[in-house]
Amino acid sequence: MQRDLFLRIVNRLESHYPYFQQRVDAIKKKGLSPIQKCVAAIRQLAYGTPPDHYDEYLRVAESTAIECLNFFCQGVIQIFGKQYMRKPNATDIQRLLQMHEQRHGFPGMLGSLDCMHWEWKNCPVAWKGQFTRGDHGSPTIILEAVASVDLWI
Repeated sequence: MQRDLFLRIVNRLESHYPYFQQRVDAIKKKGLSPIQKCVAAIRQLAYGTPPDHYDEYLRVAESTAIECLNFFCQGVIQIFGKQYMRKPNATDIQRLLQMHEQRHGFPGMLGSLDCMHWEWKNCPVAWKGQFTRGDHGSPTIILEAVASVDLWI
């Protein structure tokens, strides 16, 4: 993630939610910074690591990392949802169709399909055979997304 984008998200969350503001406790000790809280949340989302993983280098406890993730997701949806998480309207679809036809030469193309196998560690035993392929040794879930050049998902 680019630094400018990350700092824009952190600053917006900090200005809208008291949870992301750095506070001082009764003995004048500073709490976690907004950057620490956002890094813990984004790393959980990006890498799927458990919340207790961040205690070592971010100094964020497991319960706080879970809290950061919850508040981060709620905040991003509330602040950026109307702009970035809306369904495309007729004008948006027309723009995407024209852009992809000019760029790729495919008329009627809204975006490119991308798939990813995500390992399902807690897959129920009864479902393991259904979700395991020969080229993957463990059960996986296939995540599919259609994304345009301007990252409209």
